[in-house]
Amino acid sequence: MAKARTFARWLIVALLWIVVALCLFLTLVPPFLDRIYYRGVETGHFDGQRFANPDGETAPAPALAFVFLAHRIASAMQQPLWPTRVAVAQGRPPARVAGQAMKVTWIGHASVLIQTQGLNILTDPVWSDVAGPFGMGPKRVVVPGVRLADLPRIDLIVVSHNHYDHLDLATLKTLWQRDRPVIVTGLGNDSVIGQAGVPARGLDWGQRLTLRPGIDVVVTRNHHWSSRWFADRNRALWSSFVVTLPGGNLFFAGDTGWGDGKWPAEAAALGPVRFAALPVGAFRFKPGQMASDAHIGPRDAIRVWDGLGRPWALPIHWGTFRLSWEAYRTPPDMLAAMLACGGTDGRRFVDRPIGQAFDVPAIGAPPPAPSDEGIARCRAEGRFDRFR
Repeated sequence: MAKARTFARWLIVALLWIVVALCLFLTLVPPFLDRIYYRGVETGHFDGQRFANPDGETAPAPALAFVFLAHRIASAMQQPLWPTRVAVAQGRPPARVAGQAMKVTWIGHASVLIQTQGLNILTDPVWSDVAGPFGMGPKRVVVPGVRLADLPRIDLIVVSHNHYDHLDLATLKTLWQRDRPVIVTGLGNDSVIGQAGVPARGLDWGQRLTLRPGIDVVVTRNHHWSSRWFADRNRALWSSFVVTLPGGNLFFAGDTGWGDGKWPAEAAALGPVRFAALPVGAFRFKPGQMASDAHIGPRDAIRVWDGLGRPWALPIHWGTFRLSWEAYRTPPDMLAAMLACGGTDGRRFVDRPIGQAFDVPAIGAPPPAPSDEGIARCRAEGRFDRFR
């Protein structure tokens, strides 16, 4: 039995190395893989060729990306086990939610449906089973929280960047053909989306599009990188979004690292935030790691939440596709433990079941700010060590 298990392990590793070699071969053909998604004047975050984080680079060089991928493959057998399938009760949201009432449904990963002011807003819609090219990549462990057939007519879609777990051309094409929504994204991603025959509006950080009086979509800064292939890295812009609303704004962080940590306050300066969708997962790429440059984990998500004014928030970007080392429920469970150590009201930032809609209360007095000292003390005492 032990020999059979060892043989199976090495067979899996060998097959994955073949995939790595194939990807390496493809990245050696830039004319085939590289794309110019955007041409424009140079700015503080665009050099005329590629975009960059003004607070420091995030995108890995192709060689380092393959080292990372090889490490992931070699350590696959040591990583915490994930379920192959998680049961979910798929929901059926209402057709519309009028006035200042707000209803939110987590579809899974970074896909969130927000209904308010008679608008149906969808973030980074991904209904595909695999997040990757040619059917290769991380597979879903949970079905979308709402079937496409049960999804109400969508008015606005925001797309944060062009990684496959956030920009799903098949889903965007289906929604465009069905609903003709307004699609807003960062510069260059409109070109990627256009490959599927779907029109999108590409905007720079700080630019906005008015949907109706008092309701604007503002493209805001975060800290990440972009690529559909390793060779085309940073050819398109990554972003977060603020949707201004009469009853308090909506904030979608997209996919992001902490960076300089100033971008949450920049978003909050556009008006009080009522609801925020904040990533908490894919933060551990080696045992014990508590942060990564490209993603925020629970600790930095709390910092973002605090910088936004501690609104009602949904932890996202966990539990749908396996992208990193941590165990399945580590992100939300660690988040809850850290909020408790910080002495704040964790009810405003708690995980909600995929597919189950919940009502977002009106803006009120925020809970006490989380205590950095309390969280640091718990960490020093080893209270978070149980989370793999």
